[in-house]
Amino acid sequence: MPIAEGNGLRFDYQSFGALDAPAILLIQGLGMPAAMWPDVFVETLVAEGYRVVTFDNRDCGGSSRMADAGIPNVARAMTRALLRRPVTAPYNLDDMAADTQVVLDAAGIDRAHVVGVSMGGMIAQVFAATRPQRVRTLTSIMSTTGNPRPSIALGKARALRALLKRPPGNPTIEQAVDHLMFVFGVIGSPGFQQHVAQLRPHFERVARRGLYPAGTSRQLAAVLASGDRREMLHGITAPTLVIHGADDPLVRIAGGRDTAANIHGARFKIIPGMGHDFPPALMAGIAVMIAEHCRSDRG
Repeated sequence: MPIAEGNGLRFDYQSFGALDAPAILLIQGLGMPAAMWPDVFVETLVAEGYRVVTFDNRDCGGSSRMADAGIPNVARAMTRALLRRPVTAPYNLDDMAADTQVVLDAAGIDRAHVVGVSMGGMIAQVFAATRPQRVRTLTSIMSTTGNPRPSIALGKARALRALLKRPPGNPTIEQAVDHLMFVFGVIGSPGFQQHVAQLRPHFERVARRGLYPAGTSRQLAAVLASGDRREMLHGITAPTLVIHGADDPLVRIAGGRDTAANIHGARFKIIPGMGHDFPPALMAGIAVMIAEHCRSDRG
């Protein structure tokens, strides 16, 4: 697997499709390595004529782990964020956006269509706002703006408890898969019930790529420390598509609406029955939707 190096860190990344095709960079969400992207999603984007690049964010998968930074008190950080008080974290979303540039540079890509999911959507937003010359289009999926208003910032209590539940220390692959099954059983799509046999092999691949609970805590602290990004989003000039599940219990649909409302000209697409996951039945269709959005770029 290729390695990108920069910001004092190393990042595992992969490239799919023709090297001379227009590039789509995919940025994963909280604690999830690049293996979380479903095969059919990536394969459909490649079939639509794009080169697809995925990578592990810092503190997950095969990328650098920030073990010396310690483990933040996430409950305290969440409370301070809701009270609009400063949150201290080892790094923030600006740092993770800088990591994104390292990956693009290593892959030899000057400008990319940038797609981010959940926390990855936040990183993509920051990247588009701060490095407009590197972004052809932006797609923000099941994400939000950092707006601290509780009706936007807070997911349902059961979903938040599932997100914050830590797997056993040094979990086996089977225990890690069981943990993912539990979490996504709570935050997943009620309109697209999936059989266990469909999920376990995918989650096993994710677990083998590398789950790192301490890193997940630092990533969450990075989100909370980055605060309200609405003013930053006003400066995004890339054509933007915002996708959100109508039944997302973790990042409420209000977060998607707020994202679209704060990016000039953004289009907002609501997916009925979709929660905070990627149901297999929707993957090809969402990939085609994104490919069509990418073709809206005239640059």
